[in-house]
Amino acid sequence: MARFYPALTGQHEHFIASQKIFFTASAPQQGRINLSPKGLDSLRILGPNRVAYLDLTGSGNETAAHLLENGRMTLMFCSFDADPLILRLYGQGRAVKPRDADWAALRGHFPALPGERQIIDLNIDSVQTSCGYAVPQYVYTGERDTLARWAEKKGAAGLLDYWREKNRMSIDGLPSGLLEG
Repeated sequence: MARFYPALTGQHEHFIASQKIFFTASAPQQGRINLSPKGLDSLRILGPNRVAYLDLTGSGNETAAHLLENGRMTLMFCSFDADPLILRLYGQGRAVKPRDADWAALRGHFPALPGERQIIDLNIDSVQTSCGYAVPQYVYTGERDTLARWAEKKGAAGLLDYWREKNRMSIDGLPSGLLEG
């Protein structure tokens, strides 16, 4: 049975901290819905109504474009072990870039990860839990290093070129604000 909460509880925070993967969802007013898996040590709980994650370079930049347009975002955490649970965080997000005034304060919460692009900061409006009884069980075997190796090989100049080519606009033609000042 689904339950709603106005903020994260200690139990929710413990559940989030034990997850190796989470999913982000965002959508423009018109166009495609984006749903992306995230991993590595990239998410931080900043308070009962605030989380942030270090966003790494990817094939697109849909989340930033959608947040720039309307701010709507959902994060989902899902247990794949013996204790089933799904946890969703609904709220308003924003993409914080290295040029932004609050970058340094937020950036200090995260480890160094190759290919970092921006920080997604989510102010939580509501938290929902549901059973997850139909979610299969999986065994965690480790992190992939493919993205890190790719980003390191590209280097700073190569990443900037990639952002210019692939990350400035969403697939629906919305600006992501990544490079614009």
